[in-house]
Amino acid sequence: MKEITINSFEELQDLVFATCWDEKTMRYRNNFVYRGVPDKNYDLSSKLSRICRHDLSLEASIIRSFKKYGYTDVKECSSFWQILAMGQHYGLPTRLLDWTYSPLVAAHFATENIYMYDHDGAIYCMDLKEGERHLPLCLKKELAASCAQSFTMAMLQRHAENLEELEALSENAFFLFYEPASQSNRMSNQYALFSICSKKEYSITDLIDMEDTTLYKIIIPKTVKLEIRDKLDYINISERLIYPGLDGICSWITRRYADLGRRYNQKRNKGDICK
Repeated sequence: MKEITINSFEELQDLVFATCWDEKTMRYRNNFVYRGVPDKNYDLSSKLSRICRHDLSLEASIIRSFKKYGYTDVKECSSFWQILAMGQHYGLPTRLLDWTYSPLVAAHFATENIYMYDHDGAIYCMDLKEGERHLPLCLKKELAASCAQSFTMAMLQRHAENLEELEALSENAFFLFYEPASQSNRMSNQYALFSICSKKEYSITDLIDMEDTTLYKIIIPKTVKLEIRDKLDYINISERLIYPGLDGICSWITRRYADLGRRYNQKRNKGDICK
């Protein structure tokens, strides 16, 4: 996979917006989605794969338990895909992966953990067009008919109402992106969407040409992680926005007052620091 290392907040902005100009609309637009991770060595494995790699068939039991014990909160959901997204959002091990349309929200997720500042972070950048190549014909037609690049729940449900029906659409494994309904401010504030592989034993990186530039990784060195983190705060990309509520406020306060500067900014030149 292609990796690009940035050395400042400004380099990050220049990189993610470099190819956004659309001559057709004369607007800044692109087809990419982003996933921020606090350690550059984290791959694109789902939480289900990490937690249940010993027996992926436990997926069915996990979902059944979530629907049973979370009944009060999910009883109004008529779509399986919404229930799955809610489980993912609250930490359930699923085959979904979280992504965002915002590169700066992804940068937040790469830099929010105060215990990971001695690790290089990363942002995965994925062209939505790449996923379309692998889709079954019926799903390609669905996207084309809607002039869309990712699925709504209604679009997806027209072809598959659950994981078994999704897998049955093609003998070959494929992946797609879908957006759940924004049932909480967190989902909408995070500009969130999810990827899912049709077969639980696969990840995105198993299904694409790793030499292709439609998936690449921006490396955030630990030496500039705190600079990027602090500058994100000043444009209101912080826990207060990403996690509305008291837990987000408390996480923001904890990080804001942590003694990180003297530990992680010692090597910065005085001329690089805003006065």
